[in-house]
Amino acid sequence: MLMTKWGEDLCKNNPLPEYPRPQFERKSFINLNGIWQCDFCESEEIPDTFSYDIVVPFSPEAPLSGVNRTLKENEYLIYQKHFDLPDDFNKGRVFINFGAVDQIAKVYLNGNFVGVHHGGYTPFSFEISDYIRQHNVLNVVVRDLTEKNEYLRGKQKTNRGGIWYTAQSGIWQTVWLESTPDEYIKSIRITPDIDNERVVFETEDNITVQKLIYDGDDLIADTTDNTVIIDNPKYWSPESPFLYKVVFKYKKDTVYSYFGMRKFSVGADDNGIPRLMLNNKPYFMNGLLDQGYYPDGYLTPPSNKAMEFDISSVKKLGFNMLRKHIKIEPMLWYHYCDVNGIIVWQDMINGGGNYGLEVSAIPFVGINLDDSNYKTFKRTNDFARRLYYSELKEMINALYNCPCIAVWVPFNEGWGQFDSNYAYMLIKSMDCTRIVDSASGWHDRGDTDIISKHIYFTPIKVHSGNKPWCLTEFGGLSTRVKGHTFNDRMFGYKIFKSKESLTKAFANLYEKTIIPQISDGLSATVYTQVTDVEDELNGLFTYDRKVQKIDTDVIKSINERIKI
Repeated sequence: MLMTKWGEDLCKNNPLPEYPRPQFERKSFINLNGIWQCDFCESEEIPDTFSYDIVVPFSPEAPLSGVNRTLKENEYLIYQKHFDLPDDFNKGRVFINFGAVDQIAKVYLNGNFVGVHHGGYTPFSFEISDYIRQHNVLNVVVRDLTEKNEYLRGKQKTNRGGIWYTAQSGIWQTVWLESTPDEYIKSIRITPDIDNERVVFETEDNITVQKLIYDGDDLIADTTDNTVIIDNPKYWSPESPFLYKVVFKYKKDTVYSYFGMRKFSVGADDNGIPRLMLNNKPYFMNGLLDQGYYPDGYLTPPSNKAMEFDISSVKKLGFNMLRKHIKIEPMLWYHYCDVNGIIVWQDMINGGGNYGLEVSAIPFVGINLDDSNYKTFKRTNDFARRLYYSELKEMINALYNCPCIAVWVPFNEGWGQFDSNYAYMLIKSMDCTRIVDSASGWHDRGDTDIISKHIYFTPIKVHSGNKPWCLTEFGGLSTRVKGHTFNDRMFGYKIFKSKESLTKAFANLYEKTIIPQISDGLSATVYTQVTDVEDELNGLFTYDRKVQKIDTDVIKSINERIKI
């Protein structure tokens, strides 16, 4: 079994113990991760006894869960957790928060139905004030059909292999409790506006909230105004990821947060070439595809330090961007990007039926399909299409305050794509401060902010048009590192037998193809990828993060030359 060093050192009784939401933090916090019980049942009825101990938040399919059992199509995964509530915890209201549960979760507390959530990748919470006691029994009933119901599933597939990975189910992010006063701050939307040197706060229910804004330890504003002027603002960028701290107070409730003064947009450089812009200046976004999988935790990091390692390692190599591919991470991942200065392109999760060659192969012969044809794109389930928009809104609302996010990517390579022009308009109506890559790779239906190309096999040739030309997937150069692979299979776009030949090909790709075309209009690159994932051996790091395949000095020397 392939393990990361964090998985080898896992504390089963207290995994991932850190506060999980630094963008909206209260001091009230009880982490429910650890040893739960679970069972696989033919009905939703909660059993009297359970067959398995499971380490939450790892899915039962993941090695670190201790279960190593796959949820079958006709089964329910049912959890149980006993916990006590400290006497001084309840301040008036109590909420239970789930980072993510795949795919459908029904929550019960002390025999009472609390709520249901559809969708396996977005955070959700329920108020449990009416049901909480000193001694409590929590049950979660999960249904997960992977691709069978056309719900969002990401890179999971029942029959894994190649670019598709092991299907998993159930709780896969932190479960935690918080308590608030009876009157509390539900949410605050933070929008930096560098053009007017101000930051705008939008509060749910239009309540009057006090804002204490800090530049380091210096208090620079104490106001109830929703628009606050920031004199001589310090801009956030990968080169200087400065964050302002802010404390929100409303009656007896206090919330801690932060924001970055930055602006993402598209514009033209001095030569009239369309470019991506950061803080009103042309900026080359030089990044990696990041799928966020681990050999021991699958979708779940074995430790929050594992997420930190990936981000800090990418930064040390000289990259300034990650494309978070077909996954929504725990909120701490985005916090680490905010702090380290890594720009994020955030993919929406793909859904729909099994994708055929009519969607994935046709673009190579220059045919762009109409994505209002739901049958062709395997999007025939009306409820699943409506759920896509529900989860899209949940994702944007959850991540809106993260300074690092520059681009929303609603669809990738035609996988379950539908009505992408409508998705573009919906995203822009929710968030006009970020760039949208509507159909990453192909099947561009017109409404998008960039030209987005995936090129692995044919020559890469930039044809600058009226939008920034972005190479949103390329590379995929692969080699096997003995003793550090998931299995004996190997998938890669170009395969090399040694570190030396891989390094030479990597350098040639950037020096002969990428760097020379920046002046022609190339505005962003996304190399595949950060780490190996299961069969895919095209990472800069092995799947267990123990071996770096190309030396740091080689990568850094290339990245130092990638700029506009």
